[in-house]
Amino acid sequence: MLEHLLSADFPGAAGLRAGLDEVEVLGAWFPGSLSVDLARPGHRPTGSRSWLLPVGGEVRDAAGGYTGEFLLWADEDGLSALEYAWVTDDMPTVLPPVELVRLVRGPAGPP
Repeated sequence: MLEHLLSADFPGAAGLRAGLDEVEVLGAWFPGSLSVDLARPGHRPTGSRSWLLPVGGEVRDAAGGYTGEFLLWADEDGLSALEYAWVTDDMPTVLPPVELVRLVRGPAGPP
């Protein structure tokens, strides 16, 4: 999913793509959550400010209905979180197929 979201062209995307192989999942936001904190090895969240990257992904079901979205967060060290927000009654338990996620542009955060 990170590769798909970072395939969009926005300032800083190339650098984030180049370091994608180093990114690791630190943990889920809560039990069963598909939203996760991310970091590069040796870099851990320091409570510093993070911002929303100017790209996201609208999640659609097979019939084309909107079911949620992905938001991508960064801090001064790079990617800091992948957030999966859903609008369905039940929390998703697996990531959707990338084919059902349409890239969308969002407002730019700090550089």
